[in-house]
Amino acid sequence: MYTDGILFDLDGTLWDSTDLVAEAWNEVIRSNTLLDLHLDGTRLKQLFGQLLPDIAAQLFPNCPKARQLELIDLCCKREHEVLAGTCAPLYEDLELMLKKLSLDCRLFIVSNCQAGYIETFLKTSHLGSYFEGHLCPGDTGEPKAHNIGEIIRRYDLQSPIYVGDTMGDYLAAKENHIPFVFASYGFGSVDAPDYTIQKPMDLIALFSE
Repeated sequence: MYTDGILFDLDGTLWDSTDLVAEAWNEVIRSNTLLDLHLDGTRLKQLFGQLLPDIAAQLFPNCPKARQLELIDLCCKREHEVLAGTCAPLYEDLELMLKKLSLDCRLFIVSNCQAGYIETFLKTSHLGSYFEGHLCPGDTGEPKAHNIGEIIRRYDLQSPIYVGDTMGDYLAAKENHIPFVFASYGFGSVDAPDYTIQKPMDLIALFSE
């Protein structure tokens, strides 16, 4: 399959930060609320990929919306501090995959996260040199489908594809009428993706076909 640009989701596709993020968010919850709420990586895997206000509404349903947003903002600030000091686990042979793919096509990240999160990944993983650009709702105020389209327009991509691990990723790719590659090793499930990979290095074989 030919492509001139591969757009990647981040969580569940390039790394798994859920355990570290759960620790950070639990600190915030303990310090700033009286809620009987303890998060773990498994719970966050069910939430990641959604927009942050939607995650906040599910975690803090009995709080007013303004308080939900305040708490999720505090959670994100603390997770940045944690992730800045400790790179979350990267998926198997991730750098090797990126190195090989970047020889023939341009690489990007589009994730439903807060501003600064992708930059933290690029810095702590030392993989920033492989990616030409990135976008998230924290940058644009827009959801993933819009940001995928913006990357396509901004970089004049003619045959892009999107790689992700959730149904939301699939729908965002389809809204932009581009092929979707399902990272089955990630957090979610997709019924009928265009392609499926079991590990990052499977992308190499896919694009050599």
